[in-house]
Amino acid sequence: MDSLGPLKRLTIRLIGVASGLGVPAHRRTGSERAATALEVADVGAGMHRQRVDCSWDEMIDAPDPQLPRDTALRLLCQQVAERVAACLGCGALPVVVSGDHAMAVGTWQGVARVVKKRLGMLWIDAHFDAHTLVSSLSGNPHGMPLAALFGHGPNPWECEQGVIDASRCCVYGVRSYENSELVLLQDMGVKIVPMEEIRRRGVPQTLAEALSHVSSGRFGISIDLDAFDPPAAPGVNMPCANGLDDEPVVEALCGLARNPQLAAIEIAEYNPDFDIDGKTAKLVSALLGSMTVLTGADYREIESHYGAHNYAPLPVVLARGAGVYVWDTEGRRYLDMMSAYSAASFGHCHPRLVAVLARQAQRLAVTSRAFFNDRLPLLLVRLSEMFGYEAVLPVNTGLEAVETALKAARKWGYRHKGIAVDRAEIIACEGNFHGRSIAIVGMSSEAQYRDGFGPFPPGFKRVIYGDAAALEAAITPQTAAFLVEPVQGEGGIIVPPDGYLRDCADICRHHDVLLICDEVQTGLGRTGKLLASWHEGVRPDAVILGKALGGGLLPVSAFLADRRVMDVFTPGDHGSTFGGNALAAAVALEALDMLVELDLPARSAMLGQYLLARLNQLENPAIRAVRGRGLFAGIELDPKIVDAHSACLRLLEAGVLSKDTHATVIRIAPPLIIEQAELDDGIERIAATLRRIVADCGGFPPRGVKEERWAASIPGIS
Repeated sequence: MDSLGPLKRLTIRLIGVASGLGVPAHRRTGSERAATALEVADVGAGMHRQRVDCSWDEMIDAPDPQLPRDTALRLLCQQVAERVAACLGCGALPVVVSGDHAMAVGTWQGVARVVKKRLGMLWIDAHFDAHTLVSSLSGNPHGMPLAALFGHGPNPWECEQGVIDASRCCVYGVRSYENSELVLLQDMGVKIVPMEEIRRRGVPQTLAEALSHVSSGRFGISIDLDAFDPPAAPGVNMPCANGLDDEPVVEALCGLARNPQLAAIEIAEYNPDFDIDGKTAKLVSALLGSMTVLTGADYREIESHYGAHNYAPLPVVLARGAGVYVWDTEGRRYLDMMSAYSAASFGHCHPRLVAVLARQAQRLAVTSRAFFNDRLPLLLVRLSEMFGYEAVLPVNTGLEAVETALKAARKWGYRHKGIAVDRAEIIACEGNFHGRSIAIVGMSSEAQYRDGFGPFPPGFKRVIYGDAAALEAAITPQTAAFLVEPVQGEGGIIVPPDGYLRDCADICRHHDVLLICDEVQTGLGRTGKLLASWHEGVRPDAVILGKALGGGLLPVSAFLADRRVMDVFTPGDHGSTFGGNALAAAVALEALDMLVELDLPARSAMLGQYLLARLNQLENPAIRAVRGRGLFAGIELDPKIVDAHSACLRLLEAGVLSKDTHATVIRIAPPLIIEQAELDDGIERIAATLRRIVADCGGFPPRGVKEERWAASIPGIS
């Protein structure tokens, strides 16, 4: 199997084996039904979404019951070997499922015919299965397949030539065995990872080491379901207590089938007669689903091939999140220090928010605004009372809310201020970011946002951010509104001078100009107050909210204003099919309740003060400045030492997620629910990463040497 390109699919062929020859007689019937039961359970369902062509190759029937057991066993394994070899020869990955681990001899002999060399083997089992006819007390083939695959000792299969490389074999999860088996495997140099070690060191580390041990060349994986703890896998022939937890194993095997060195997969010992509520069949499905999932590299390649190239994400593919952490497709954990630009202020997948989402989704989701629903009115009154505005217009994204504000401001200017038709002006700031629609980029100062997208709608001006006098000088009788971020986010986490917003509010009031604050990123507690504009006691004429309002689950935004502004809209003037839908309203209501109950603004203020103090204590020549408010901070770097994008890549390696802005600034905006210990961990990782970056440039400046002189001494830095 070659490395998967974006148009290639992984081909899997399931081979079912109806056998109970190697199991105790009273469990034989269930074992023979194992493969058909798994087929009925549709264990391959959903793989097509992972670009997997999965189908059943053959269901190998149980042999004639009149045959002697050893004869039947040999014949059945020969059939299995033939089908496995045929599948491999056609470029497919064979997956053998059965109720009898004795079939392993057929599976791996079939692989060896095609590979023509000894295999590495990850043998996940509660037992060694390493008896021979000489060492076995019962003579049951059930306990012999691994020894047979090494070609060791007499066995019922007459398998005399080993197909497994003992130096690349690992038995994982073992806890029930006899000493003769242990001695045999130890003498051959087989790596053994018993349950005691797994419990002590954890599945992720031990299973990763086991896979590394076996996979330097072609290898296979054989999973006996009795390796799992009986509550997780009750449908087995020989349950063994204190086994593996299913979830970490499923996670640790993620993407394994995409490894071009993997020759085959085997899952054995399923017995549907004992499978309570189908739990074991679901585990088989989960194992196959995890092993066939696309790798991070595959996902990135496919997105690059099929997606528009309007983003340049950092090279990590995230698969799940909980609280302040996210995990990638390979299971690595990261501390989230940017919160999806404040959209994940409540952390990832907060149980309260997910529960509300699930309940409402089963009740009512989207009906459009052609009808009333019973969730939106509750959200409107909550927003009105919480922020002190008479009216609310709900939309989906922050960009939509900004567009709503622009339309409201212009129409207000014509209706109430008497501005001549089509002459209304709106003033924004240099370095602003309000979205990337054609109208909004018309007032942007960022060249990339504008390049190639003109002509832009007229009626926009820009003034220097932080300079109230510049605003007053730009106002004319045609000025309808001043749109401003209380703290510029994409502009580089720029905090204006004290009193700036208050002075702007006074100027706007004096000239009858609407003050509209874009609080999409800064609102809802991010800077230490419900609204960042409240730090200066300013009540804007209108406020734009978004991001965190959706609880990190849905796009929910809103435009808030008093009736004198909002009533310029009449039915049909403005709308959104999804805006104000019942599902979004229910989640936003819960998010607002949590914001108050958990007192997240106060938490942000306290931890933000601590964050800024800690960052300011970092003595590192790569840091030019630290600025921010609440849990909304930026570290400005010296580009002569490192650019912010490169620094964020190094932070990614250190297990911290952040994103650069304006080439020189690392943004630090963790979820507001972060604990101080977690914040400390993030700060320490940032500090250590910046120290390593500086060390790579030649080390820290000697004590007492000015940074400028030290930087000038580094080759390539002037």
